[in-house]
Amino acid sequence: MSTPRRAALPTARLVALTALAMLAFAGNSLLGRVALKHTGIDPASFTTVRLASGALVLWLLVRVRGTAAGRGDWASALALFAYAAAFSFAYVSLPAATGALLLFGAVQATMIGHGIRAGERLRGAQIVGFALALAGLVGLLLPGLSAPPLRGALFMLGAGLAWGVYSLRGRGAGDPTRITAGNFLRAALLAAALSALLAGSARLDTAGVGYAIASGALASGMGYAIWYAVLPALKSTQAAIVQLSVPVIAALGGIVFLGEALTLRLALASAAILGGIALFILEKRPAAAAPVAAPARRR
Repeated sequence: MSTPRRAALPTARLVALTALAMLAFAGNSLLGRVALKHTGIDPASFTTVRLASGALVLWLLVRVRGTAAGRGDWASALALFAYAAAFSFAYVSLPAATGALLLFGAVQATMIGHGIRAGERLRGAQIVGFALALAGLVGLLLPGLSAPPLRGALFMLGAGLAWGVYSLRGRGAGDPTRITAGNFLRAALLAAALSALLAGSARLDTAGVGYAIASGALASGMGYAIWYAVLPALKSTQAAIVQLSVPVIAALGGIVFLGEALTLRLALASAAILGGIALFILEKRPAAAAPVAAPARRR
């Protein structure tokens, strides 16, 4: 994989844009939760509107830059669709904070597991970090009064697996915005097929559609575009570490805006998962680390 050259961005601008991208990623969890819990929209319709609005925004960004829209491939689009659909069905029952933590943990576990399968040798601190993160995930899912609903948790773990696959397919890709626009368009068509299949249970309302558009156009489309703009200016380890803030931001947003409770189980699991992942990433050689949210490559 070719490592992108770090761009020269003023520090203040780099920090501001990076923070904005992380807020957008966390915003997806908050928007998904409020739409699927507090409005009448169904998960399939939310997925379709989200992906379609994201595809539109990314297509417009590509056109404004004067390059041809499109690219991507169907295999990557399928992974993107699987992530978005499972994400939506998960947030019917999961709190925003728990969902973001499960999603993030599953993405990182998928990418770390791929590295191990590919022959990457782990050092002592990495083994401890991986075991700590895995223990946090298991502890979060153990039965009990504060355990998340199993169905929703499984959907979100599946979403994280799909996003991890999508990210791995995108390592070393070309123009990320252009490729992501093509994949969003293909994924939106798959989501429309799902909505047609589940037309009997379709439910739409103005608020739900509005949240889905905000999730797709702003938190996804614009969020990814901003992230890909700052990504070349970050070291691989910096890009991976900064994303540890996403579940924390989602948790705070859930408490402040959605009135969700921060349970002791979630706090302990968050510390174990995020701390374990941070320990793993910091121990890696810079050349071996890869950013989490990468676009899917074109074949």
